Amino acid sequence: MNLSFFDQFSSPYLLGIPLILPSLLLPTLLLPSPGHRWVNNRLSTIQLWLINLITKQLMNPLNKTGHKWALLLTSLILLLLSVNLLGLLPYTFTPTTQLSMNMALALPLWFATLLTGLRNQPSASLGHLLPEGTPTLLIPALIMIETISLLIRPLALGVRLTANLTAGHLLIQLISTATIALLPMMPSISTLTALILFLLTILEVAVAMIQAYVFVLLLSLYLQENI
Repeated sequence: MNLSFFDQFSSPYLLGIPLILPSLLLPTLLLPSPGHRWVNNRLSTIQLWLINLITKQLMNPLNKTGHKWALLLTSLILLLLSVNLLGLLPYTFTPTTQLSMNMALALPLWFATLLTGLRNQPSASLGHLLPEGTPTLLIPALIMIETISLLIRPLALGVRLTANLTAGHLLIQLISTATIALLPMMPSISTLTALILFLLTILEVAVAMIQAYVFVLLLSLYLQENI
């Protein structure tokens, strides 16, 4: 019984081939197809408005140098939004519940922001490790603490996204299992549990969007520190 709850986090296979790659490519079907007109339909208008809004929100804290990252950060948040929301559909797999995928996204991007700072302003980037006015006796310990906090940033990004989505999926499966089990014995309690499940599903939709936004927002703040 306990093992079946965690089976939803394993990648499904078809003829011995993992289906995680097709699931990652599926959100591209939501992109509008190119046409001869600037705006094809209302769906394209909504998508363009949403992309424009997301890009403005992400680029507000950055200066003009950081605007070079607009395409990368906007593409990342759209990918995370699509994958997180599609993972809430029945009989689907959520790749962002895998720590390996989230770390594969967080580690290179964090390292890129760090290299950007070391290349453009090495003194200011290294100065974050030792605040001004630190007592001499605390300098070695403070440098070690700041270095650890700097190196743990990509791990925090990946674990935060994984833990929030995993906890939500487990809660949904537990409550849905309880709803089905209580239906023949106590229909009224089962109805109440189904209502709780409906509210939890709405909450998980919000969590899926918020976690995607937080992931990319923190990356943009790390970038701001290094430019």
